[in-house]
Amino acid sequence: MDLQLPDETDLLTEIAMAYYQNGATQEEISKRFAVSRIKVGRLLRKAREEGIVEITVKYHPVFSANLEQQLIDRFGIKRALIALDQPHEEEQRSLVAGLVSGYLSNALTDDTVVTVGQGRNISAVAEYMGVTAKRNCRFVCGIGGIHPRGGLTNADHICRQLVKKFGGSSETLYAPAFVNDPTIRASLMANPTITQTLDLARKADMALVGVGDMSSNSYMVDLGWFSAQEVSDARMHHGVIGDIAGYDFFDIHGNTSHNIMSDRIIGLNIEEFKQIPEVIAVASESSKSLSLLGALRTGVIDVLATSVSNAMAIINLDDLKQNKA
Repeated sequence: MDLQLPDETDLLTEIAMAYYQNGATQEEISKRFAVSRIKVGRLLRKAREEGIVEITVKYHPVFSANLEQQLIDRFGIKRALIALDQPHEEEQRSLVAGLVSGYLSNALTDDTVVTVGQGRNISAVAEYMGVTAKRNCRFVCGIGGIHPRGGLTNADHICRQLVKKFGGSSETLYAPAFVNDPTIRASLMANPTITQTLDLARKADMALVGVGDMSSNSYMVDLGWFSAQEVSDARMHHGVIGDIAGYDFFDIHGNTSHNIMSDRIIGLNIEEFKQIPEVIAVASESSKSLSLLGALRTGVIDVLATSVSNAMAIINLDDLKQNKA
């Protein structure tokens, strides 16, 4: 049996190349390899199952443009940057990050102030390798610092990486992103050093933020800010489906939800982001379509960067919700 496996693999490869690459018909292959036409079909299927042949669907640019226009028409956003679907999460995140990087390279000008959020998707934008135009920008933390375990996804680290990428300077928010006690948060928010940085973040020309979902595997649970039980309670009892920039939580209708997790984050809230002229929200994960729908309904987002499958899911979910209403 072991001696036959390479021969079969070679046969599968030859038949697959003849059919998919050289354009031979199954009838022609049947005669060439002296096997029945039915067996040719089975061998081609087996070639796909064993990974000898990988079939991918390439979306035409017009298709993405149509998706973008539907999102613009439905939610009143300025742009939708839609990346082709990728098989692996990191590849998907990188492709979405590349679109955002290119958009920023064209949009940023000297003296542009950008408020920067936290998370893996925003970090991917800063880390994306590509040719960018240098500008004398200012990147400001819109949320406090994270435990060292989240260092690469820390807003301050991201700001510094964006400076290396685009030029300019960065502004650190000298405060933790999360505190257990709302009274401690209130005191820190009144601190002049913190107030000065947040005032600059509020007056920014642009904002670059992530959108979180409310799963037990969420980024904030992973960091230890909230327990899986707290996230579950907020979802079940308050209808929370996501957050913007790691701060405010919202429901499917885009309404802000006050819950047990509120008043523990030091940074800008949804109402403050609404005052920033251009908010770019980045979310590549396929698990975030529902939270992206809620985020779009908040009215905060001006530019959405995500995948084809997320864009299609958002439109389908919006149709379902409108029909139920």
